[in-house]
Amino acid sequence: MFAGIACAMPLTLPACAQVPANANPGLRDLARARGLTFGTAVRSNLLTTDAAYAALIAREADLLVPEWEGKWEALQPERDRFDFEPLRTVLRFASSNNQRVRGHALLWHEAMPAWLAPALREGPAQAQQILETHITTVLRETRESIRDWDVVNEVIADPPGSDNPSPTEGDLRPTPWLRALGPNYIERALRLARQADPTLRLTFNDYGVESDTPWAAAKRTRLLRVVRGLLERGCPLDAVGIQGHLQMREPFRAEPFVAFLRTLREMGLATLITELDVREPDILAPSLEARDAAVAEYAIAFLTAAVEGGARTILTWGLSDRDSWLVQEPGVARRDGQFHRGHPYDSELRAKAFRARLAQFFTR
Repeated sequence: MFAGIACAMPLTLPACAQVPANANPGLRDLARARGLTFGTAVRSNLLTTDAAYAALIAREADLLVPEWEGKWEALQPERDRFDFEPLRTVLRFASSNNQRVRGHALLWHEAMPAWLAPALREGPAQAQQILETHITTVLRETRESIRDWDVVNEVIADPPGSDNPSPTEGDLRPTPWLRALGPNYIERALRLARQADPTLRLTFNDYGVESDTPWAAAKRTRLLRVVRGLLERGCPLDAVGIQGHLQMREPFRAEPFVAFLRTLREMGLATLITELDVREPDILAPSLEARDAAVAEYAIAFLTAAVEGGARTILTWGLSDRDSWLVQEPGVARRDGQFHRGHPYDSELRAKAFRARLAQFFTR
């Protein structure tokens, strides 16, 4: 969900980004031994300028997702002028560390360059051409290096009661794409992606379906209705990504979430956790140790249900609190002056209880 940052990036990778030969098993290895894939979102500028960050990513992650480098604002800052160098930086890093990369995101209503929204208002024919050019050009570039893309991201409307309820009665979030192309814009994007890369895994990515609340239940229903309609119309779709931006102030119960994932699996779709992190509650535990333990237990309860429901891929939205959108984004940052501790590593890149519990989870 983080829109990202643009920075100048050198072309060489720090030598210490390689995993030390004598290192204890990283999370990537522990997860693989259980038949799971563990990964994280990354920023290309940090991979090339922060040796400690790069070494941590190389050690812990099997799968990388570019936090900003695959979004419209990064890839097509001006109409028909594409810039793949930041994304290539991520791909080079992954190649040098025996990692894979998944793409994020071909169609989203955020991280749009300044030219895009006005161009979409010029009519459906213009909008269709823009969409086709972008998807075709990007997938032609990444065909040999990325085999899974979030083709559509955050298209389901938020029901009443959620953080940002959508001003609509329908299932789809009101966006410039919906206004320009109508409700079949999702199907258009998926069909364009399949045409551009016939063997690519096409993923439908969304958030807000995890908790045991009325609004999460309503959003699960909306997502299932939209996905079922796509499949009934013969639209290509391979997987559903559950972002997993968890909020501890909301109750979590395994049964409805597992049932939701199993319904998706019964439709023939893979499921994966794509953006896991944890927002702490308004009232914090009395110590950092207690806070970290509570975050870890909440996250592991969610992941236990996710794996029970059939998810086999788990990505965190960053590995450390230092680089998290939970700290940098005002809309989700704490208002009491404290910082969320919702990642496996703290702001000094020290492992926390979340990391320890992940290791236990992958080895049990």
